[in-house]
Amino acid sequence: MEGCPWSGQHKDFSMKNTVLRTRRRDRMAIKVLFWELEQHLKSSSGASVVAIDNKIEQAMDLVKSHLMYAVREEVEVLKEQIKELVERNSQLEQENSLLKTLASPEQLAQFQAQLQTAGSSPPVSQSGQTSQPTPPSGGSSA
Repeated sequence: MEGCPWSGQHKDFSMKNTVLRTRRRDRMAIKVLFWELEQHLKSSSGASVVAIDNKIEQAMDLVKSHLMYAVREEVEVLKEQIKELVERNSQLEQENSLLKTLASPEQLAQFQAQLQTAGSSPPVSQSGQTSQPTPPSGGSSA
């Protein structure tokens, strides 16, 4: 599936599914958190102020642990996305380099002219230097 043009779409779909599963799990964790918080508050209705403070502290610790877990999961998802994007960028750079070496000077000039008409910055020549735009010739362009 490496050279397949749909492999990038599959990875995007896979990443979206991972993010959606993480969000669903986070929503469930929040529901559980509030249920536990509610149970803590109900059980402390007749207790002393110290006991109530302890329950509040426990609930806050629970919130903190749930949030830290969610953040760690999101960081892992983002790290994986960054890794995949770096790999894709490397592949595209290699492909670009290969295409530059295989392209004729005429093809490169035509491509640079297309970039100029698209409103991009001055094209970069193969030597890495910015070349000055050349006025179009009076001949036909095909």
